[in-house]
Amino acid sequence: MIIGKVIGEIYSTINHPFYDGKKLLMVETTKFSGKSDGGYVIAIDSAQAGVGDCVLILDEGNGARQVVNDPTAPLRSVIVGVVDQVST
Repeated sequence: MIIGKVIGEIYSTINHPFYDGKKLLMVETTKFSGKSDGGYVIAIDSAQAGVGDCVLILDEGNGARQVVNDPTAPLRSVIVGVVDQVST
């Protein structure tokens, strides 16, 4: 699992049919402190997140396919929740 901040939406005119009607978001990965760690992930949104939201990402192909309930889905990362607060 990864914590990150949504920094944008991804739009495409040509894609795999699986992605039709699904929202792709670009997420800047962060440390628990909320500071960027310099990475990013492109993930399918299953939590109705938006730009600026802190999100929890499942970044493992088989688990992501289980979330979308499609064993043949061509994806690796899926947003599984919007984070309200992080405490360490």
